[in-house]
Amino acid sequence: MSSSKSAINLGLERIRALLGHLPPYTRPTCHIAGTNGKGSVTALLSSILTASSYRVGRFNSPHLVSILDSITIDDSPVLKYTYSDMRQRVETVDRDHNIGASSFELLTATALMIFEDAAVDIAVVEVGMGGRLDATNVISDEQILVSALTAVDLDHQLFLGDTVEKIAIEKAAIARKGRPFVLGFQPHPEVNQVVREVVAKVGGTVIEALVPTKRKRDPKLDGEEPLINRIPPFSVPIDLLLPLKGDHQLQNLGIALTIVSALLVQPDTSLQLHKNITPETIANGVRNTHWPGRLSFHRISLPLPLAHPVSPQEVINTATVTSRFLVLADGAHNPASSTTLASFINNVLGGRISTPSAATNPITLSYVIALSHSPPKKPKDTLSPLFAVAASLLSTTQESHLYQIRVRVAFLRFTSPDGMPWVRPEPPSKLKGLVSPLLSEAEIWTAADSGSEPKEDLKEALNWVTRDQHLKDSEGLIVVAGSLYLVADFYRLLQSQKSVD
Repeated sequence: MSSSKSAINLGLERIRALLGHLPPYTRPTCHIAGTNGKGSVTALLSSILTASSYRVGRFNSPHLVSILDSITIDDSPVLKYTYSDMRQRVETVDRDHNIGASSFELLTATALMIFEDAAVDIAVVEVGMGGRLDATNVISDEQILVSALTAVDLDHQLFLGDTVEKIAIEKAAIARKGRPFVLGFQPHPEVNQVVREVVAKVGGTVIEALVPTKRKRDPKLDGEEPLINRIPPFSVPIDLLLPLKGDHQLQNLGIALTIVSALLVQPDTSLQLHKNITPETIANGVRNTHWPGRLSFHRISLPLPLAHPVSPQEVINTATVTSRFLVLADGAHNPASSTTLASFINNVLGGRISTPSAATNPITLSYVIALSHSPPKKPKDTLSPLFAVAASLLSTTQESHLYQIRVRVAFLRFTSPDGMPWVRPEPPSKLKGLVSPLLSEAEIWTAADSGSEPKEDLKEALNWVTRDQHLKDSEGLIVVAGSLYLVADFYRLLQSQKSVD
């Protein structure tokens, strides 16, 4: 058994024992599972509920920059004191009763007890892994308002199964008797039937998620392109401005809106959902949604100071000018999410290079990549979509003779996340060997496989990918991707610069 698998021990026995010695969890809860998109759905849903005057707790995993990010109340991370105090109480119970809870079970119990202690009106809880045996599935049937499933794809096969059907069965097992189960759009049609069978077996009700559609942009409206849809039980269209980028976010928005609809058609409770959730609060909630690290654009000042000396030539090339460069950060970590990212890159740069009048400067597309070691997931499968779109852009510009496009790829490691010692990066030297067969024209830089500090490697990689842009006055896009943990390192760097856009 691999060390990564032995570190993850799915099951509900320990979390049940742990919560059995803590105050009862009584908060009404929306429970979200899926392979891709569940974090975005929780962000949209919690923002809508917060805009509707509810006190909302949200639990996501893994965290981004800090463990505090994973537990929010009204879209703000909990205070360090609040987290530390509750975590200590939970760990004391675990130790005193010799339960042996895992780090994720301790975190889940801490989140639920923080929500209980704060008396949140509604909690929005993201499943950690799978569903049936995930620690979050300890929440009682009585407390679940709605369950939902986002897109299912191959991931965590060692734990959940080697087919999308098997994985879907595990994830759909969060369904509850007598409760609505929102089924999002599935890229693999075979998932739909097995999910329906699981939900029917427990006595739940499947509701297919609507998918909002774009309409022509109203020049009188500011911001992103508006969306329009009728949301039952509202009889009028609702104009929405969606800040989350990428067409796939339409599907995630549809799931969030369908959860809202499912809440509204339930018998009213003390929450007074029908009174507080209105077209206006839905629109405000969607517009104010913030979910960093998913197709997020930022500007970063380069060059960055390095902990170790660089070559004299690099000093000459980078030290004389400081510029702000455009970075696209996305935690694409599996083939499905990297395909989504590749499509977005193609839309951004493809439109640019297809416009002759815009073809004045060369473009540099730079990938800064780290991947988690997570067999049987293969690094090649995750990287192929990103390299394929780069190869396509290269081919397009070569055929048109309009202007140059250059591709640079930097491979590095990430900082191991707190409380997750089993998470480790793929060696950069291993990833380097995948470039030539997939993207032979790329320039490559690799960090050391060990010994160096990941945060310093990231600085050096960012300096390297932009070095020639200083001299050649070229345009460029830096894509930080492959792991949410690398994105977390990037956000820590942004915080140190105090320049998060």
